[in-house]
Amino acid sequence: MNLLFVADPLETFKVYKDTTFAMMRQAAARGHVLWACEPADLVWRDGSRVVARRARAITLTGDVKAWFDTVQERELALADADVVLMRKDPPFDSEYFYATHLLEQAEREGACVVNKPRALRDHPEKLAVMEFPQYIGPTLVTRDAKAIRAFHDEHRDVILKPLDGMGGMGIFRVGPDGLNLGAITETLNRHGAVTVMAQKYLTEIVHGDKRVIVIDGEPVPYCLARIPQGSEIRGNLAVGGKGVAQPISERDREIAHGVGRVLAQRGIVFAGLDVIGDCLTEINVTSPTGFQEITQQTGFDVARVFIDAVERTAAARA
Repeated sequence: MNLLFVADPLETFKVYKDTTFAMMRQAAARGHVLWACEPADLVWRDGSRVVARRARAITLTGDVKAWFDTVQERELALADADVVLMRKDPPFDSEYFYATHLLEQAEREGACVVNKPRALRDHPEKLAVMEFPQYIGPTLVTRDAKAIRAFHDEHRDVILKPLDGMGGMGIFRVGPDGLNLGAITETLNRHGAVTVMAQKYLTEIVHGDKRVIVIDGEPVPYCLARIPQGSEIRGNLAVGGKGVAQPISERDREIAHGVGRVLAQRGIVFAGLDVIGDCLTEINVTSPTGFQEITQQTGFDVARVFIDAVERTAAARA
């Protein structure tokens, strides 16, 4: 098959940990042809199909630095690829939003897009948890400072975060003393102009913010617990958290089945659920990570399971 990866610039990949690279490596090992482009390369002209004006066919070299060779570069209609994989990293900004519309048009032209563009739009990664109250802890979404203060008064120890953050960016903890609650709220909600999320602080974070990977509705048997280091409250690897692979718990499995099967029905082939203790905190669908860390520490080949799912998805569309 011809697989087109819509991703960040290939030159920026850190191949020793990059999940998209792990997908590419597994696909290439099966003989699939790898293509890559960036969202900025997508073009839709009236009366024409959506194309990647600068699609690169690549081969993998096995080298850590110069990790790919470009075999050819040309315009490629997305519908002419067997599968289009949307792997652009967050943030989910207006350009990402517009890219999903172009990808959805490509779907109408016959392209098989993973994850489905409409599903990407319909599941903002922090807001999406609100559909599953049976799995989450106390959570509030608002731009109202008074509502945030009342939530803190009730729960005493809370986390505040922007809805469009990534990698732990913009996350604040406010303890029982309420110190700086007003200033933090003003910073995040911009004096009432921007909606934010408040969640009860979960003490289980000291054991890790678990990334539970769900592929085609089924959980991978190992998760990646991202454990905060030192005085840091965030476990995100991007801010120095330590990633420790471990078997998923029964509660992890319950959450993954309950959420994952709903997502699969909506066209989310691959999702990363964030779980602290027994509570779901985020549903990541844009460009979840964790493949290589889990595989390196446990021997379980996550990329193999994912490419199996991609092949099934393509066969079902054929």
